[in-house]
Amino acid sequence: MTSQVSSPAEQADGTVVGEQRKPAGAKDVRRLNRVIIRFAGDSGDGMQLTGDRFTSETASFGNDLSTLPNFPAEIRAPAGTLPGVSSFQLHFADHDILTPGDAPNVLVAMNPAALKANIGDMPRGAEIIVNTDEFTKRAMQKVGYVTSPLEDGSLDGYHLHPVPLTTLTVEALKEFDLTRKEAERSKNMFALGLLSWMYHRPTEGTEKFLKSKFAKKPDIAAANIAAYRAGWNFGETTEDFAVSYEVAPAAKAFPPGTYRNISGNLALAYGLIAASRQADLPLFLGSYPITPASDILHELSRHKNFGVRTFQAEDEIAGIGAALGAAFGGSLAVTTTSGPGVALKSETIGLAVSLELPLLVVDIQRGGPSTGLPTKTEQADLLQAMYGRNGEAPVPVVAPRTPADCFDAALEAARIALTYRTPVFLLSDGYLANGSEPWRIPEAGELPDLTVQFAQGPNHTLDDGTEVFWPYKRDPHTLARPWAVPGTPGLEHRIGGIEKQDGTGNISYDPANHDFMVRTRQAKIDGITVPDIEVDDPDGAKTLVLGWGSTYGPITAAVRRLRAAGDAIAQAHLRHLNPFPHNLGDVLKKYDKVVVPEMNLGQLATLVRAKYLVDAESYNQVNGMPFKAEQLATVLKETIDG
Repeated sequence: MTSQVSSPAEQADGTVVGEQRKPAGAKDVRRLNRVIIRFAGDSGDGMQLTGDRFTSETASFGNDLSTLPNFPAEIRAPAGTLPGVSSFQLHFADHDILTPGDAPNVLVAMNPAALKANIGDMPRGAEIIVNTDEFTKRAMQKVGYVTSPLEDGSLDGYHLHPVPLTTLTVEALKEFDLTRKEAERSKNMFALGLLSWMYHRPTEGTEKFLKSKFAKKPDIAAANIAAYRAGWNFGETTEDFAVSYEVAPAAKAFPPGTYRNISGNLALAYGLIAASRQADLPLFLGSYPITPASDILHELSRHKNFGVRTFQAEDEIAGIGAALGAAFGGSLAVTTTSGPGVALKSETIGLAVSLELPLLVVDIQRGGPSTGLPTKTEQADLLQAMYGRNGEAPVPVVAPRTPADCFDAALEAARIALTYRTPVFLLSDGYLANGSEPWRIPEAGELPDLTVQFAQGPNHTLDDGTEVFWPYKRDPHTLARPWAVPGTPGLEHRIGGIEKQDGTGNISYDPANHDFMVRTRQAKIDGITVPDIEVDDPDGAKTLVLGWGSTYGPITAAVRRLRAAGDAIAQAHLRHLNPFPHNLGDVLKKYDKVVVPEMNLGQLATLVRAKYLVDAESYNQVNGMPFKAEQLATVLKETIDG
């Protein structure tokens, strides 16, 4: 067997193309270091499933990856319309990556709406695969195409691959006893097979998945597998696809260990289960379904074998009420929601502050206000988490930075809640919740010890020598009050939302006592031990970019681009937003300029400016989508040079 080798080349987007291998009689195989693919179609076309399966096979192959699902809020949005387009973007590489990518190298458009909604993101020279069967006159007119974009020259700057996906799928399934409509539903599997051939993805996992998914309908399983194989064979035989591509595993990007692909919501659910096991406490979730937090409820409901109890309440208020009751009863208590639900839960969060009981409030942020953009991402609940309650009701706030980091953030939120007897906000968002990346599964010995000592008996001696239990007698180091499980003999005490007397917990309207209790609750939060913020500054920069939450990936990718171009810039990222790390003020004062990119209108920047009197510059985006690395790099470059 002979092969032809060409010298490495570079694509328009900067992706390096390595050796081309061409065995005799075979098609060219080109090596790439990274690829960005976007599947797009109607919300009923199975684009999320298609993207998820491609992602799973890519993860099993060993590539680093990052994903961006993007779909309408409606369960079944209007077919063939721009608002009804659902897409799934996957960035995979042979090296460490941090974002789902700025601009796709490949677009699979299942209909005219999918093409029109996504063509603006495609760089010139990108490959576009379109399902020509859907480009009917009526379908094109529905999205404003006067002439066919496949014929009017508007796509001449791209590598266009017109493929009759629907016809080919129906033809491949003609031996099955299916109606044409039933057969057409498998066209996403045909497209998945074609892309799997193009990028040399494994196939065994997808076929096994389809057999499992349709185990009760073996004919449907067989049809989908047939469509998947037909797509693969089409790529292998058609002349329209003369080249396939290889992206080697990212062996150097991962420390040794066992890895799996994981989404943010799944990682968060696993983190909550791990926290309950490490604390040796039953896990109780009181929740009401809400996008994009519902997946956590769904996942935790599957794990009764780990002592998990899930309660789907009739509304948000009932959900957190049940969770707070479970906290009183000695459980690791959790309530999950999104921004609108936090507003409804605010009174009970205030009650948890007053009762000083551990409670995890998981807020998967989305676009607002009100119902807003249920399936889009935003970081606009920070000030609500900080101050969205009546009275002085301070609550710690923790934010994960990547999908996999949601696991560790859940453990950290549980540590704070259990140690300091306080409700804790865990602020994720839709981008992290639905996105995915490789996650190294930790060993049990790596997890923190979260065990809790419940109150066992009297803890105070009165002047007359009587031993009693004081529910608000505090640990001198943490200021946490004892946690007394109901029913323990001798530990009877009063709870409620009316102000307590210090120590005894009796109702008190005394002004001096209220002042003391308010200041003590604040001091408890201020005194929480959190790690110092780490600064990445290899070159002694004068500009610092400060972020929190899901902006970590785009910020880090932008910083890497600037440093590669010779610019000096420092980066720091916050996990703990209340209290801030103790060294944050000193860090900020070391830099001439501080830039804070946020997917809101400047909430962290407002807090930083108020607390540290630093002239932090905001860069904000509220379009429901994550930042693009190139976009941030441009802004940061202007700041450095300004």
